[in-house]
Amino acid sequence: MRALTKALVSATAAVGIAAGGLATAGTATAAPAPVQQSAVAEVAPLAVNNLGLTTGQAKNWQCYLRFYDFDPGSIDGQLGHNSWVAAQRFFNFYSYDAGTVDGIVGPDTIEALQRFLNVLGGADLAVDGVAGPATKAAFAAFANKWSC
Repeated sequence: MRALTKALVSATAAVGIAAGGLATAGTATAAPAPVQQSAVAEVAPLAVNNLGLTTGQAKNWQCYLRFYDFDPGSIDGQLGHNSWVAAQRFFNFYSYDAGTVDGIVGPDTIEALQRFLNVLGGADLAVDGVAGPATKAAFAAFANKWSC
């Protein structure tokens, strides 16, 4: 049995050498090294951020944006990326200064919303970029005044 195993290994080695060498065959077909992952985890923005609005109120806000020719995408009551891009464009167009149009509800977008609600919603909000209870209540009250 040992003689047969020895012969088989020798024959396999001879075929490998003839085909290009055993030493290089292993490195030529080796899988690529795994990609080094960053130690810093990326934080994804919320897919939907209604800022406390009900689905019906969010639909009203989307209809408001569409009425003024800022396309929020589907009127579905889910304030996602397209809705916030439309809102940011709306705010920037009317000089409420939402900053970069990226569809992310950050402090600049909240400040623009607060300015907007102070002017058109009759609110008296601190423009601080924080979507606190007063901002959410004023946003809901404004959304209740509009319907699709």
